[in-house]
Amino acid sequence: MIGEKQKLKDVCVKITKGTTPSTYGFPFVETGINYVKAESILENGGILPNTFAFIDEATHEYLKRSILFDKDILISIAGAKLGKCGFLTEQYLPANTNQAVGIVRVNQNTAYPKFVYYNFVSSHTYQLINSLNSQAAQPNLNLGQLGELEFKFPPLPTQRKIASILSAYDDLIENNLKRIKLLEEKAFLRYKGIVREEKELNKLPLAQIATVTSSKRIFLSDYVEEGIPFYRSKEIIAKSNFESIEKPLYITEERYTDIKEKFGVPVSGDLLITSVGTIGFVHLVNDDDGDFYFKDGNLIWIKNLPQQNLAYFLFFKFRTPEFKEMLNSVAIGSSQKALTIETVKKIEIEIPSDDSLIEFNQETKTIIKFIYNLQKQNTKLREARDILLPKLMNGQIEI
Repeated sequence: MIGEKQKLKDVCVKITKGTTPSTYGFPFVETGINYVKAESILENGGILPNTFAFIDEATHEYLKRSILFDKDILISIAGAKLGKCGFLTEQYLPANTNQAVGIVRVNQNTAYPKFVYYNFVSSHTYQLINSLNSQAAQPNLNLGQLGELEFKFPPLPTQRKIASILSAYDDLIENNLKRIKLLEEKAFLRYKGIVREEKELNKLPLAQIATVTSSKRIFLSDYVEEGIPFYRSKEIIAKSNFESIEKPLYITEERYTDIKEKFGVPVSGDLLITSVGTIGFVHLVNDDDGDFYFKDGNLIWIKNLPQQNLAYFLFFKFRTPEFKEMLNSVAIGSSQKALTIETVKKIEIEIPSDDSLIEFNQETKTIIKFIYNLQKQNTKLREARDILLPKLMNGQIEI
């Protein structure tokens, strides 16, 4: 790509980082100003709004340094995954962010913000950032290192054209996400309708309805470059949000087969719930998942439901704000919330009649299938974008 190398700091009006409210004694709140955490930023580029926390307006004003603006680029600069990036737009404002997130505010007279963002989406940049801290016990990227990163900057019109080509893929992805949200809202309305219409709901502890357990322990020696996908909380959160799985771990097929024969593995109709840290995200295992296993201690496995119709109903029940709030209220721990298997077993579930469950299943099964098809489209769009991105950036494709 034609263009001179420039340091990031030379094309920005500000490079800073967020602030953690608890440092100054401010609590998080149930609703309010969006607070973007490092976990809200995706490895392949993008922001996951369903994982936002919230702060009130007074806290937002106090944390002035980290108030976010339209077209800010957010970079994860602390934690296990450095260099994840998201592009902030007006739809997420007002917003703030924490100290594990770097804020890059581009001088728009010098560089095009979306072009700079796509430089960070590049796998080359991601690998470079992580190589800077490959020996650190607690990886982090300081603001000085961030500002010293160098990129090639062609003339502004060329930057806009490159960003426009790549944005076309992201726009399609965003449209699909909006369609997914509308479909999910449709299913939620039907769920609420059933709960409202049922005159008498049978209430039982979850332990009397299904088996509540977790997985068998997996060791580092079981990990391989390719094999059976192995999911942790972050993968289940992605699935819960109908997002693509980013760079999963794998275990050997031999280990998976051994576990399957001795203890069983998740099958269609089972539910997996995140139970440590970011708790309460639920995934309904389905035929499209194929073979996979998951991390013990971080996820709770609900299996052996009496009928799949009930699985669909529970899937949407567990996704309601009221149910998530209840889970947070019964979780243990202060700095990091955790759900225990015994606690989840005692949760009482209101169950509609069989006729209502069958009706709900017929309506929502089609919706869920459509949602997963849209999610697959998004995976293919991201893959196509990621193939095209380096070719545009290094000049293999002329603009």
